[in-house]
Amino acid sequence: MPSERARAKINLHLHVVGRRPDGYHLLDSLVVFAGAADGLTVEPADALSLSVTGPFAAGLDGEADNLVLRAARALAMHANVPPAGRLVLEKNLPIASGIGGGSADAAAALRLLDRFWRIGAGPRTLAAIAGGLGADVPVCVASQPASMSGIGEILAPAPGLPEAGIVLVNPGVAVSTPAVFRARNGGFSAAAVWPAEGWRDAASLAASLRGTGNDLEAPALGLAPLIGEALAALAADPDCLLARMSGSGATCFGLYADSAAAQRAAVAVARPGWWVWGGAIDAG
Repeated sequence: MPSERARAKINLHLHVVGRRPDGYHLLDSLVVFAGAADGLTVEPADALSLSVTGPFAAGLDGEADNLVLRAARALAMHANVPPAGRLVLEKNLPIASGIGGGSADAAAALRLLDRFWRIGAGPRTLAAIAGGLGADVPVCVASQPASMSGIGEILAPAPGLPEAGIVLVNPGVAVSTPAVFRARNGGFSAAAVWPAEGWRDAASLAASLRGTGNDLEAPALGLAPLIGEALAALAADPDCLLARMSGSGATCFGLYADSAAAQRAAVAVARPGWWVWGGAIDAG
């Protein structure tokens, strides 16, 4: 059965650098992906449908216009093909958690149905369609490390990334992205500047990242104090090189020297009711 993985997107840093006249915030972010993922499959059917399974399926109950369906209809309209197929989404990533789950699902739908419907749209066309679905969807189409700017639509290859491990921790709360932006106070940050040659190891990457931050972390903490507990649990691990929130939260990450250290740490930081994953960063 044709399938696609919708991998978790992690914002290693996230600066709010300005605001457009229409109210959209301008961002600067270094984005990577990890092996934690939702799964999407499709099989022939006369009409388009979506069913959701997996540990976080209940969070999508009643969503008749899920982003996956919106992506499918947008692709069908672009290609002038009938939208048909029985889609099944295995929802393994937490909902509204700052790791692009819904955006990754939409991007996976574009890639999967582009093949299934034999459209052959190509990465640029899929990215253009993705831009109409949400700010994080274009970067999720490629699912490769990237420097992201604008409102998310301007993408450039990331500097060379080293081998590194990452632990993802969601303390069991969902955070609304619009609410986090509304709660944000203060001015704007400068865009980050990275070494052109990239980084030799995870420790040097962490050192660079310490000169940056996530401008949405403080307002998210105000809305969901449990984020602080997740950050504290990661920071208390002696092998953790950097602990930070991803996106608008509530998922936090810890950066590690390698995947083995991250897998060990994932076991150590686990708490009842928390979602935890440990493994490698995809360096592209």
